[in-house]
Amino acid sequence: MLELYSEQTKCLVALDSIIFGFDGSKLKLLLVKRGIEESKDIWSLMGGWLQPKEGLDQAANRILENLTGLQNIYLEQLSTFGLPDRDPVERTVSVTYFALINVDDYEQFSANSQKAKWFDFDDLPELLFDHGQMVDNAIQRLRNKAAFHPLGFELLPEKFTLPQLQALYEAIFNMAFDKRNFSRKILSSGLLTKLDEKQKGFSKKGAYLYKLNSQTSEKAASSNLYFVPSIDSLV
Repeated sequence: MLELYSEQTKCLVALDSIIFGFDGSKLKLLLVKRGIEESKDIWSLMGGWLQPKEGLDQAANRILENLTGLQNIYLEQLSTFGLPDRDPVERTVSVTYFALINVDDYEQFSANSQKAKWFDFDDLPELLFDHGQMVDNAIQRLRNKAAFHPLGFELLPEKFTLPQLQALYEAIFNMAFDKRNFSRKILSSGLLTKLDEKQKGFSKKGAYLYKLNSQTSEKAASSNLYFVPSIDSLV
């Protein structure tokens, strides 16, 4: 029986993360130059290799922390890519994850990071191997989950305005929402706590700041809260 193990072909296991960010108006994707491709125009998802004593989630978190400097961020396993010729160098199976980080948090670390760059999601460069398909899978998962769970808040600062929140969901779903309808739906959900603070520097009146109510967000996540307007057009 044991000889069956020695007879099998060994292959590498890579962890690739599709890292989403939001700059206040557009959905972003964080890409990196590996420096080993022939074409200087090809960009890669952030990734690394599974080590012998690691589990998949452990490895994904380690790699993401090493590459971005961030800990305790939203990271979810997505899918696996394993076509024999997907990596021309050596047989490699890739387990993909998607991550949601605050752009401002990453910018604080970026001066010491690898040669990484944020790209607008609607204007991505040529991607390495099958990374384009990985990104397509990730945006579909993000939209599906954001439609029923308060997932998108991971991309916002702790305090935000309703216009900022609406801009985020419009960027995720690539569609416009009616302002009054969106505000009514999101406020009636109980997800938000209104603060006695206003956003400064954008208008004389200023917009009230909100934060996510952690208690109601946990309830929403367990009950599939249907809070995104016009979601019927997306399913």
